[in-house]
Amino acid sequence: MSRIVEPDPSAFSGEDARFVRDFAVLCGIGAAEHGGVHRLAGSAADGEQRRWFAELLKSEGFSVEFDRIGNQFGLLEFTPGAPFVVVGSHLDSQPTAGRYDGAYGVLAAAHAAFGLASQWRLAGIIPQYNLAVVNWFNEEGARFKPSMMGSSVYTGKMPLAEALATVDASGVTVSEALSSIGCLGDGPGPVAAFCAEIHIEQGRSMERNGVTIGVVDSNWAANKYEFVVHGEQAHTGSTVIEDRRDALLGASLLVVAAREVADLFPGVLHTSVGQLDVYPNSPVVVPSRVNLLLDLRSADEAVLAEADDLLHQRIREIEAAANVSIEQGSSHSWPVTPYQPEGVELAEKTAANLGLSHRRVKTLAGHDSTNMKDIVPTVMLFVPSVDGISHNEHEYTRDEDIVAGLHMLTNVVRSLCNGELSSGAADD
Repeated sequence: MSRIVEPDPSAFSGEDARFVRDFAVLCGIGAAEHGGVHRLAGSAADGEQRRWFAELLKSEGFSVEFDRIGNQFGLLEFTPGAPFVVVGSHLDSQPTAGRYDGAYGVLAAAHAAFGLASQWRLAGIIPQYNLAVVNWFNEEGARFKPSMMGSSVYTGKMPLAEALATVDASGVTVSEALSSIGCLGDGPGPVAAFCAEIHIEQGRSMERNGVTIGVVDSNWAANKYEFVVHGEQAHTGSTVIEDRRDALLGASLLVVAAREVADLFPGVLHTSVGQLDVYPNSPVVVPSRVNLLLDLRSADEAVLAEADDLLHQRIREIEAAANVSIEQGSSHSWPVTPYQPEGVELAEKTAANLGLSHRRVKTLAGHDSTNMKDIVPTVMLFVPSVDGISHNEHEYTRDEDIVAGLHMLTNVVRSLCNGELSSGAADD
């Protein structure tokens, strides 16, 4: 397992040192016991980091606004009325999670924007497009489901009213949570012309292959389900086994079934069950209900469809074997879709010009850029993750890699703001 190493600005100079120093400060907001962070969307820690980030943006001359789903934007307008290059990621985290997931991409976006704005002012350059640094709301989906909520509303994939009415496990709505931290706005956010995001890989391939920059050319497809297993409460001691309708038994068989389906497609299908809610969750009561979240992911949509069919066949078998009923609740899915090839080529050219080793990669995880690429040309970049660890307090990316990623992102955003990908589509 990777060893947590504190960010060390002394190894760098100028804007690079300032970036690493600011990242160290950000790591201290919502800090968890073992070196990670705990900053769920709409929580007090989320509010604290949003206020800190707002002050950082304002100190560099950016105006700050929140849209109607709590996405945070730092705006710098060069050409009144022109659309924006939207660059950033998310600051919310999983419970007791790593420091880098999402947060690195937001802070790198800010410092890329700071550096470019300073250069343009000194040179008297007015870029073709305006600049928006974004912190997307609730990318993780840890407190409020589904994930990537802020970018889903921004891109029109999720109705605003549905998102605002979503409740957490305590019955708090998204609207209430955002209001409590002063981050619920009333506008639609800036109009995007292009988008860029940089993120840690959350896998081992780049580190294994000695690659500094991953140029993402497509995402894996995913089917994500909430299943509810219904049984009947009974006494765990006195109720005869054959009379039991044990919802937890049914849920356990479903967990195993998901893994067995994955084993039929080694290396090309990932499945998981990441959350179980058991009711009544008493030591002497056979559970009557279990809610669980299950997902299947693959880069091959035919494999995903076959696996999905196999899983649902197993569900019928589990219902009979455990004497339970299994209800499929909400679902959330997306297909394999490519990032625009012109953006991929721009990123490859940029990495080559900077002398950074690079290769094309795919994203297995969902990111806000996977929503944005469906409405505007989007560039997605990765930097390596040590040992591939993520959603874990030991998540780590070396300082030299996060700084190399900052340089890469800065140059990509410069190209986007200067209209290098403009072909008419972005101006329609």
